[in-house]
Parts: sequence; C-alpha cells; structure tokens
Amino acid sequence: MALGVVEVPRSVARLAPSPKPTVYALDSFPTRSIEHAKNLFNLIQPHDEEFKNWRQNARALLIRGSYITADDIASCPNLVAIGKHGVGIDKIDQDACKRRGIKILNTPGANARDVAELVAALALSVARGIRSITTRQMFKPVPKETCNGLVLYQRTVGIIGMGNIGRTVAEIFRGGFDAEIVAYDAYMPDDAWSHIPHVRARSADEVLVSADVLSIHVPLTQETRGMISYRQILTMKPDAILINAARGGIVNEADLIKALSEGRLWGAGLDCHEQEPPSHEKYGELWKNLNVISTPHIGAATSRAQLASAMAAVDNLYSYLSNL
Repeated sequence: MALGVVEVPRSVARLAPSPKPTVYALDSFPTRSIEHAKNLFNLIQPHDEEFKNWRQNARALLIRGSYITADDIASCPNLVAIGKHGVGIDKIDQDACKRRGIKILNTPGANARDVAELVAALALSVARGIRSITTRQMFKPVPKETCNGLVLYQRTVGIIGMGNIGRTVAEIFRGGFDAEIVAYDAYMPDDAWSHIPHVRARSADEVLVSADVLSIHVPLTQETRGMISYRQILTMKPDAILINAARGGIVNEADLIKALSEGRLWGAGLDCHEQEPPSHEKYGELWKNLNVISTPHIGAATSRAQLASAMAAVDNLYSYLSNL
C-alpha cells in the first residue's frame, strides 16, 4: 500500500450515505410533513433562492394544488416523478407525463374517511332540509310545523365508484343507518367489498333507479364527464338525494338545475363544481334552490387528512426515487 494512502474497507464504503435526492415543493405543506421531507430529501421550497430554477433542474416535484401543464412538462428536461398530495391528478397533464415516462404518485385512501364523513353530513343535511330552515330562520322565526325531512335509516344508498372513499361511505351508511347498499364499478373485481353486505349493480343506471341516496366516487375522465345528466336524473326517485363529492363535471350542472326546478329530486349536496371555488355569479341560479347544499371542495379539508395525504406524498416519492 502506498505511503500516506488510507484504504477504506469495502464494507465501510458500502455503508457510506448516498446524497439525498433533490425535490422541489411547488406548494405549501403541513409543517410536520415538511420536516419529514427534509429528513429524506434536499427539499427546495418556494422561498428558497434555488426555487427559481425548478423547471430546468427538477428531477422530482411535490405538489398539492398546482397545475402541471404540458408546457411545464416540456420545460423540465430532467423530471422523472411527481408526488401529488391527494387522490385527484386531473390538474396534471397525464398524457404529457406518459409520453415522457414521468411517474405520477398520488395518495389514494389517505383522505377516504374525511371525504366519506362529509358525504354523510351532506346527505343528512339535505335530508332534513337544514339549509332551507336556517336560511328562512335568518329573516323570521320558522315554526317547526313548516319543516319536513327524510329519515335515512334503512334506505338504499347507491354508490358509483367502489374505491377507498366509496367503500368508506358504504361502511358508514351500512353500520350507522342499516342501509341497503347498491354499488357499481366497471373496474373493481367481483369480490370487492366482501366484508360489506351489498348488491353489485351491473350498470350505473341500475344504481340510479334504486338509490334513495346516490353518492358518486369516480375520477373525472372523458368517460365520466357529464355521466349524470338530465336523462339519468329522470330515472331516479323523485325523493332521492344526489351527492357529488368526487369532481365537478361528472354531474351536468345545467341539467341538475333544470331537474331541481322541476322537483325531480329531494335535493343535492355538492362538494365539487366545474368552477372551484364556486362563485355566486356562476352558481346563483343553482343556489336559489334551498334544497341544495354547496361547499367548496372541503372533503379533505381536515387537519388529519391534510397531514396524512402530505406524509403519504413524501413517502411515495421517496420510495420511488430510492428504487430508480
């Protein structure tokens, strides 16, 4: 061995830490998840000087609400992965990512309980006419004799989309209301939800006809856009409740307004709209119907869901990058 040269044992060399992967976070995230990400990554955030170079330098991104367009993808020559907070990936140009082989890592299941509980809250509020009663009460006393509502106990809950959120909705209504569950999903295996007594529908139309409460849990795609239109609503029971806590655009909004004005439904609970957040300018006509409850996509707006989704996004991205 040459004088002055220290030979490093191979076993020690193998244990030498590899440099942390650099990740650019385009949005704000809960503090605990940022601390977790800093332990795993060289994390570049919007307030950092280096952030201005994310397009040309980024190999991996963490996003929460940002849009990633085809132009963004084209301007990122080194990008290999996007960690997405939440389930929906419709704000990311998926075709551009696919052409480049860029992996999109979302967090299905992290917010399922939170969204499902909002579905239950919307269904109950619509069933009992809460918005109508509280709105009228702001102007003058409301005699209880003028109020009317529905009981959801042992009613039929129809679910379109049998993923994590749809399953949790089914568990809540089955366990808490002794509801009959009718569910449809074109892609889930036949033995899905084996622990939940339910009827597996052969089509979405079969669910529409039987549901007292219809809850939608599918992504927004070319196939699902406008899947609930006037024609479909006409097949539903006149005292049915429609809940959309999935994505705006799945329910044709103009058709829903028409159906409600004609008394075709008991009411609707909407946490998703084509315009988000929804404005009075666009939705004033819809909101004239006091049997509609409309919220600005708050299904996952709980501290628990936000942290769980953020931590999952960090862990998913780290696992993927570690295996490249």
